[in-house]
Amino acid sequence: TWPKEIQALAGEYLGDYYQVSVGSLDLTGNKNITQAIEVCSDQEKYRNLVRHLRENWTTADRCLIFVETKKGCDMLTRSLRADGFQARAMHGDKSQEERDWTLREFKSMQSTLLIATDVAARGLGVDDSRLVGNFDFPKEMESYSHRIGRTGRAGKKGTAVSFFVAEKNARLARELIEILKRTDQHIPPELMALSSFSSSRGGGGGGRGRGRRY
Repeated sequence: TWPKEIQALAGEYLGDYYQVSVGSLDLTGNKNITQAIEVCSDQEKYRNLVRHLRENWTTADRCLIFVETKKGCDMLTRSLRADGFQARAMHGDKSQEERDWTLREFKSMQSTLLIATDVAARGLGVDDSRLVGNFDFPKEMESYSHRIGRTGRAGKKGTAVSFFVAEKNARLARELIEILKRTDQHIPPELMALSSFSSSRGGGGGGRGRGRRY
């Protein structure tokens, strides 16, 4: 990916620089991933998540659920455990020893439901999570791409379920629709209705225009 912040940094410190790109610069998704988007309220998210877990997931498969905050990670984990799910939590306030233990449990299938902040979005080293969930939709589409990329790896099929709250996430509707279209995903009518409120993607820094792209 080539985030806007990095584009701006390149423009600030570099002059006539070269940018080497492999493939498209547009964010997209893996066609092996079924992307399910549910437009709902904050109050509906937990009930919808539990429904998806009970209908579409078994403990024989790994499931990774992303949340925005460390506090939210612990709260969701406690709620799921109270409802009978053997969930584990991973976030930046956990000690390295705790995180290593949780990851070993997840990798070895001793615990197959992991609730995490973006600390687990990259470099997790687990290639076969069958289900990924965005309990809290990320603030930018680069994070969305990295999160859903935790499933559908190494040629396997996977599912990514995301809860999209209009009051918080409407500005991302247009970009999300573009990603869904590129991989022939179902686009909910409620999401299409929100696209008129989305902000279009900007250039993100003057440096990109001066660079030579290959």
